[in-house]
Amino acid sequence: MEAQQKAGEVKKRLDAISVTGTAEGGKITVQANANKVVQSVSIDADFFKDADKEELEELLVVAINKAMEQADNVSQSEMAAITSAMFGGMGGLFGK
Repeated sequence: MEAQQKAGEVKKRLDAISVTGTAEGGKITVQANANKVVQSVSIDADFFKDADKEELEELLVVAINKAMEQADNVSQSEMAAITSAMFGGMGGLFGK
């Protein structure tokens, strides 16, 4: 039961952590939370006027993937911290 409770706490923390992915020097910005839910997409108006469809699509993918990579990193760090806290009291049980 404690593991489920800890997992719920981690999910709530990850929901509250914001990550950002950018492309083309910040002209495209994707904000997501650490649970990999995209919160917003921002495209510079001047860039949008001049960009073609394919370029825009490619750069959106780049920005989204960067945000998801950051979300993965944060999520792994949070899970490692929780795992360490849960099993840290077991000493050398697992033969570190």
